[in-house]
Amino acid sequence: MDELIDGYLRHLTIERGLSANTLAAYRRDLERYAAWLASAGIRGPGEIGETAIGEFTRQLQTLAEPGVEASPLAATSVARIVSSVRGLHRFLAEEGATDANPAREVKPPKLAMRLPKAISIGQMTTLLEATGGDDPQSLRDRALLELLYATGARVSEVVALNVDDVGADDDFVRVVGKGSKQRIVPVGSFARAALDAYLVRVRPLYSVRGRSTPALFLGLRGDRLSRQGAWLVIQAAARRAGFETHISPHTFRHSFATHLITGGADVRVVQDLLGHSSVTTTQIYTQVTADTLRDMYQTAHPRAR
Repeated sequence: MDELIDGYLRHLTIERGLSANTLAAYRRDLERYAAWLASAGIRGPGEIGETAIGEFTRQLQTLAEPGVEASPLAATSVARIVSSVRGLHRFLAEEGATDANPAREVKPPKLAMRLPKAISIGQMTTLLEATGGDDPQSLRDRALLELLYATGARVSEVVALNVDDVGADDDFVRVVGKGSKQRIVPVGSFARAALDAYLVRVRPLYSVRGRSTPALFLGLRGDRLSRQGAWLVIQAAARRAGFETHISPHTFRHSFATHLITGGADVRVVQDLLGHSSVTTTQIYTQVTADTLRDMYQTAHPRAR
């Protein structure tokens, strides 16, 4: 099974161009699946039937969330693992490694639709202004947060930016998203000013502390800022701003999309800015706006109830 899983992951890398993070998630899921098969005495793909896969799916729903005691594996995690298993068996059937696809009829658990958590424009302003100061770290952190909100990019995409991706003479950023797909995203004046201050006053100072790197955002030691480092920047800003609600890197992305649609932006434009392959994914943000409008209507209109 390990060799077959490696072949499937190579297929995903070459044919679909999935990102390293996505491939790592597939590998973790399939290694869990292979370990369960071994524990059940199943040695090869020809011995796997629909019953075995169904049993594996039921077993997933009794597992604990990693690092969280007594917390069952989230439905989203179970659905992702089942999707990985279905993809593997579809690949094995197409490649002739098995006569049939035993996972064809296996369905992942249904997921309740959860609306993205966005904060208001006022709250976002408070969060950004909490990273004030004229010292190098504050200037870097402000540029990072401004760019997250200005572009709606994923935190992994922002920390992967190089200096050349942010033109000095224009107001656009070249973002490389999932599947190595590139998109061009405008940058507003606030983010542009914060970036210029960081590039001129801070990055040269940090860059001499480590090896030469094209990375846009650098850590204190001069290497590329990690996703964990960016997460810590966000948490520190949230604490200074006095937020009681959880603020994550995706809060910036959700707020970016929600504020654009609330301001009248076309959903297709927001789709391109976010790098969504399907407009269906983007349309969830219109529901956030509709909920806000309904609440305001019920609060203000004399005949709303």
